[in-house]
Amino acid sequence: MNTQLLPSSPGASSSGRPELSSATRPARGWFARQHRQRRLRTDLLTVIAWASVAAAIALWLADGGATNIASPASLFTAAGIVAGLAGMDLVLLMLLLAARIPFIDRTIGHDRALAFHGKLGKPSLYLLLAHGVLLAIGYGMAEGLDPVSESVNLWVEVPDMWLAFVSMALFIAVVVTSLVAVRRRFPYEFWYVVHLLTYAAVATSIPHQFSVGGLFAAGTWQRWYWVAICIYTGTALAYFRILEPVLATVRHQLTVARVETVAPGVVNIVMRGRKLDQLAETGGRFFIWRFLAPGMWWHPHPFSLSAEPVFNGPDGQGTLRVTVRSLGDGSAQLLRLSKGTKVALEGPYGLLSTAARTRNKVVMIGAGIGITPLRALLETTPFAPGGATVLLRGRTEQELYLGNEIFDLCQARGVRLFHLTGPRAHGQPTWLNEDSVRSGYSLTSYVPDIKDADVYVCGPAAWAANVMADAGKAGVPDDQIHHERFDW
Repeated sequence: MNTQLLPSSPGASSSGRPELSSATRPARGWFARQHRQRRLRTDLLTVIAWASVAAAIALWLADGGATNIASPASLFTAAGIVAGLAGMDLVLLMLLLAARIPFIDRTIGHDRALAFHGKLGKPSLYLLLAHGVLLAIGYGMAEGLDPVSESVNLWVEVPDMWLAFVSMALFIAVVVTSLVAVRRRFPYEFWYVVHLLTYAAVATSIPHQFSVGGLFAAGTWQRWYWVAICIYTGTALAYFRILEPVLATVRHQLTVARVETVAPGVVNIVMRGRKLDQLAETGGRFFIWRFLAPGMWWHPHPFSLSAEPVFNGPDGQGTLRVTVRSLGDGSAQLLRLSKGTKVALEGPYGLLSTAARTRNKVVMIGAGIGITPLRALLETTPFAPGGATVLLRGRTEQELYLGNEIFDLCQARGVRLFHLTGPRAHGQPTWLNEDSVRSGYSLTSYVPDIKDADVYVCGPAAWAANVMADAGKAGVPDDQIHHERFDW
């Protein structure tokens, strides 16, 4: 069934809710300027990434690294050194992309940062493998040994070299377990623990770089570069992955106030805390929550807020909530949380927010539990009356979670609202329901001016991919389509 519940004109909320002061009419050209600034930051990050690899090799050349190439053996050795420098630089870049640094997160988004992180995995491993093989060949040729014998000799005779072999084994383990075909054979927790070995791999790779062969001799620019980049990477990881989440947990002092049933298998988890004003205006972005109950404290859950925090006391005291659907053993436990359970949090992360806007008009398309982040975004993101459209997809009206709240918000803010319910069309990849397909409807049937709007999509991965494909066919540029996976 296709239902347009509200026209594109403002009206009074059926709940008497006043117009939201935070959701004001956007200033002319503001989102276009914001988008240009974010593209400039993206270009800057790209330049920094490539420049770091170039700098690692250029500093080696500047310190006379190429002057020792006088034979086939020294050529292999030099090639091995260059491969190692480039590979290690890429590994440090991978760690920085996964460090949840706010500048990176607000520029390219959390999922895109992790996508780049994943793409660097195999190239860095290949370079590090080439580093080991080429050095074994080069050193072996110089000493009259085959590569295998030279490798054994390096392990036994050279200080700290055994750590380099351990590091290589750890890097191989990390990359292999990260391959999709292998990862699906293990539970997520196993993959996550193995991924933590990246830190051990980096730690065991560092000593031999400074102690073997005088490559980073004291007083050289190379030494200062690698000391600086290693310290910065380690500091960023320690602060943003460990210290900042601890500080946020202590700062907000969240506890579970109540668990409310929304629909079968779906609940609102309402939490009480302090300084919640610091978490306002984060609609669409996600947090990582740990509910500190027996058997649950170790399991992280990436959820976005499903509503703006509600303040009812001094010092930003009040409540906030997330809406959770039982999709597995971990989330099923959350439906039985006890009042008073303490909560740790990290974030917010991601770009499914006003920070991604490029246009004054906005379209929000959600399905299932993916509707709930859009409900929070709808509450805060600026647009003029008539400048937004919301499309909600579910098999039944009951699956349009928080639908009554969204109806009230749309009515208060002058938003076109469509409910697309019913079974999906069989035999073709589509995000629409059967009625829409039978009637020949497409995305532009609901939003004729969609190419002039930002499109936010949140729902199951395959369904969201179909929505984004249709948006592209309708002429919406890629940088106006916003979708973010809430995993990591």
